[in-house]
Amino acid sequence: MALANEFLGSSFLHKSPLVSQSKLFQTTLSSANQFMPIWGFPDKKRKVVLVRKAVNGPVAAISEDLDLGLGLDFVKPVPLVEKPVEFKVRAVVTIRNKNKEDFKETIFKHLDAFTDRIGQNVVLQLISTEIDPRRNAPKKSKEAVLKDWSKKTNVKAERVNYIAEFVLTSDFGEPGAITILNKHQQEFFLETITIEQFASDPIHFPCNSWVQSRKDHPAKRIFFSNKPYLPGETPAGIKALREKELKDIRGDGKGVRKLSDRVYDFDVYNDLGNPDKGIEFARPCLGGEKIPYPRRCRTGRAPCKTDITAESRVEKPLPMYVPRDEQFEEPKQTTFSLGRLRAVLHTLVPSLKASILSNKQDFHGFSDIDSLYSEGVLLKLGLQDELMKKLSLPSVVSESSPGLLKYNTPLILSKDKFAWLRDDEFAREAIAGVNPVSIERLKVFPPVSNLDPEVYGPLESAIKEEHIVGQLNGMTVQQALDEKKLFIVDYHDVYLPFVDRINALDGRKTYATRTIFFLTPLGTLKPLAIELSLPPTGPSSRSKRVVTPPVDATSNWKWQLAKAHVCSNDAGVHQLVNHWLRTHAGLEPFILAAHRQLSSMHPIFKLLDPHMRYTLEINALARQSLISGEGVIESCFTAGRYGMEISAAAYKNLWRFDKESLPADLIRRGMAEPDPTMPHGLKLMIEDYPYATDGLLIWAAIEKWVKTYVAHYYPNPSMVREDKELQDWYWESINVGHGDLRHESWWPQLNNSDDLASILTTLIWLSSAQHAALNFGQYPYGGYVPNRPPLMRRLIPDENDPEYAIFLNDPQKYFLSALPSVLQATKFMAVVDTLSTHSPDEEYLGERQQTSIWTSDAEIVEAFYEFSAEIRQIEKEIDRRNADERLKNRCGAGVLPYELLAPSSEPGVTCRGVPNSVSI
Repeated sequence: MALANEFLGSSFLHKSPLVSQSKLFQTTLSSANQFMPIWGFPDKKRKVVLVRKAVNGPVAAISEDLDLGLGLDFVKPVPLVEKPVEFKVRAVVTIRNKNKEDFKETIFKHLDAFTDRIGQNVVLQLISTEIDPRRNAPKKSKEAVLKDWSKKTNVKAERVNYIAEFVLTSDFGEPGAITILNKHQQEFFLETITIEQFASDPIHFPCNSWVQSRKDHPAKRIFFSNKPYLPGETPAGIKALREKELKDIRGDGKGVRKLSDRVYDFDVYNDLGNPDKGIEFARPCLGGEKIPYPRRCRTGRAPCKTDITAESRVEKPLPMYVPRDEQFEEPKQTTFSLGRLRAVLHTLVPSLKASILSNKQDFHGFSDIDSLYSEGVLLKLGLQDELMKKLSLPSVVSESSPGLLKYNTPLILSKDKFAWLRDDEFAREAIAGVNPVSIERLKVFPPVSNLDPEVYGPLESAIKEEHIVGQLNGMTVQQALDEKKLFIVDYHDVYLPFVDRINALDGRKTYATRTIFFLTPLGTLKPLAIELSLPPTGPSSRSKRVVTPPVDATSNWKWQLAKAHVCSNDAGVHQLVNHWLRTHAGLEPFILAAHRQLSSMHPIFKLLDPHMRYTLEINALARQSLISGEGVIESCFTAGRYGMEISAAAYKNLWRFDKESLPADLIRRGMAEPDPTMPHGLKLMIEDYPYATDGLLIWAAIEKWVKTYVAHYYPNPSMVREDKELQDWYWESINVGHGDLRHESWWPQLNNSDDLASILTTLIWLSSAQHAALNFGQYPYGGYVPNRPPLMRRLIPDENDPEYAIFLNDPQKYFLSALPSVLQATKFMAVVDTLSTHSPDEEYLGERQQTSIWTSDAEIVEAFYEFSAEIRQIEKEIDRRNADERLKNRCGAGVLPYELLAPSSEPGVTCRGVPNSVSI
């Protein structure tokens, strides 16, 4: 028995003279006569046959009965037989179970277990990369079914492996695709398929897809092996399948999409409003000549009854359509649902408070805000028991309600409770806060507008030399400009065209702001002046005012109000332009086009795949709840119903894909200059600019990885031009997805490997590090509303205003009344808490699903591991910088470390972590 075990185990394979140490299952007996030993399952009678190696690629097991002998000389050549011989191979099919099933899913699960026994099963078929010359069609295996489905119905493991056995012939060649027909009633999530018992290594099929029942989708699903192919290199046997899969994914552009569909198509943003509810609920269509905007995923819903150009709404909790594989997987859905529950509770309770105590909607003191973190909303009101009885919430909510109804303390309060009051913190957040991408170097003084002076008044800013010259450490303004010491955050042109309409809204008041900063010898920024602009009402109207740092108590409170208005402007531009437009909306066309034009076996699709995960789903949820009419953005931000029009104006006038790379953006804003002697080829104007210094490390790592990847598959520049799928992807991304700007001359060309690497690096940067820098600090910095109010409700009174006496009598009360109300603040806090949360299944930069098998290309897998190692080293460098006391913008008493670009994170709100994709 011991000898038999040795014979059946690996020790024999390595001892046998027939088996090479370098190729376990391949051997050469002589130059004239080549054979290959193939092994089946262990048994008392070992089945072995030697087969001439007639084809390239894996050779499969063929077997006849052979008695086991006591020696190792039992293997003898078998005469060659021209007729192909049948044999079996095994497929291990990994299916991921749901952790929680609803009643309907449980019923169908047991029904499928029953019907599986009578032939209503899961049917698979292998497709060879080779063509059968007799039929002039791809070689196919006989159909096989998954075994033991009914026996494993009650297995509670997250992943369950099933077996299928295929009958092949010895001339089958290499499997390149596999088709699946699901005859069950219910879909299932197929993670991987591994084909074993070929002479080569196992053949992997990374699937990661929902397989629908044939009653919903009668056609067979197609999955390809992990071997990448450029279109022109596609083996003949799977070429037609490659084309068919892409055709199916594109759809025909007609009809309403079902939630189970996998169709990717384009549409305009015509579903943000609901005119059927009334004219006040209508919103303009974004996308088209009138209001240019990127395209979103088409759902095909019917038009509204009162406006055929507007698509009918789907209100929560009903789901919006995105292709089935784009929907959140269970861990992500659970995290997001909990966040939504928190948002509902935090919104509901203050609403009840407002109705009960209608004359006390404002915070009465900063202690009221503090109590949101220490005591919770209900506990503060003393209404918990009464409300819990009335709300009839599920028991799980009621039991955990104290936690759910209490906010976590934002990070901005963790080191210095009063940091938000300091001017240096106000300035620091411009380069190390949640929106570090608006600041620019001031090149002309006074600043000048690009708006029409006949409509918006004088182009020149009201900030004059006398406002700032005394704060420049003895320099003149011109000297400060020449030495590149002046910087500006300028929202004048963004807001001024909308200010009158915003200020006409109930409870909204805003200015168009400009803020000038001076770079001190310590490397920190100091605010010098804030300009507050309103549209001119006449030739002699005072539409601009300048506020400078305070010299007494009255000017101190005016200065605090001015900074709050700047932060409100900043919060709107951050959310609507830098965050939503430049990452979420701007990337969606590239993702849609990638699925429509790039086969899953295309190497560029494999590269982009982890950077597209969940983006379509989170964008659909945003259209439903965040950026829609009456949604969170309209409710909680200064711009109100005009927010998305501000976003569209920025797309038309400011957005340029060729400036979206980190180096190009820094140069555009004057925050860096090209300098080949400096790291990354850039000289930063502020050496301690945490977003830029950390970002350039990540940018360089991504760029190196992408260049290595692209060079591997496109060694000749002409290959990029000749790759039809690649060219169609880029053409469609621009001409359809960004069709309103398709004629702009600044679009990068795609003619060679350098062009391709540059475009891909930008896309990966935007979807990972850029989004992380703009997203995961929202609650840590904005969760304390006075630090970063999303809206303001009062202007700053001057001596002639009736409110001036109220302001003088109780400036704190006036300041709090200018901030969001309790209802607005707590709703905003709950939402940004959800948006700042990492889910447990997050994939971070340098990670990806099935790390070792996502591609069969060993060189690329090795290069990816090198990229991952470099990302880990960057994280250590960021930790080192955050402990360096010389870097005043990220280290010091009461100063938060800059960790928004630290690559890894635990689940939850951590103010760090760089996920691969725009997933929240």
